[in-house]
Amino acid sequence: MAAVLMNRASALERMANHFRLSFNLFRNSSTTASTASPPAAAAAAAEGRANKSKRKKKKNLFEVAQFLPNWGLGYHVAKTHWTGISYQITKINLYKDGRHGKAWGIVHKDGMSAADAPKKISGVHKRCWRYIPNSTKAE
Repeated sequence: MAAVLMNRASALERMANHFRLSFNLFRNSSTTASTASPPAAAAAAAEGRANKSKRKKKKNLFEVAQFLPNWGLGYHVAKTHWTGISYQITKINLYKDGRHGKAWGIVHKDGMSAADAPKKISGVHKRCWRYIPNSTKAE
């Protein structure tokens, strides 16, 4: 019984060695073919990868407001998929990292104020906010 098990083990080991050798032969032939290609083709491939534009990371409300004077107080911001609706920021509570927090503002529809009192802006952490440059800053 031990002899049968030894024969099976040696047969499996020979098959594994044969597979490894054939795989190494295949791998070596494929790497020599790629190194034999002209350098101009490799440079064109690298340039093609560099020209591929990466998707621009959208910003949450605080990342938009941080570049505005006084953290955007008085400026209009809106979500990218909104049409005709914006918030005029009246108050911002930032957490320590400067990218999270809470914000309040007055809703504007088609440029006109839709509410008198500021309300908490929902979805401030979603990455879909933009600055509305045509709106005038309220003093």
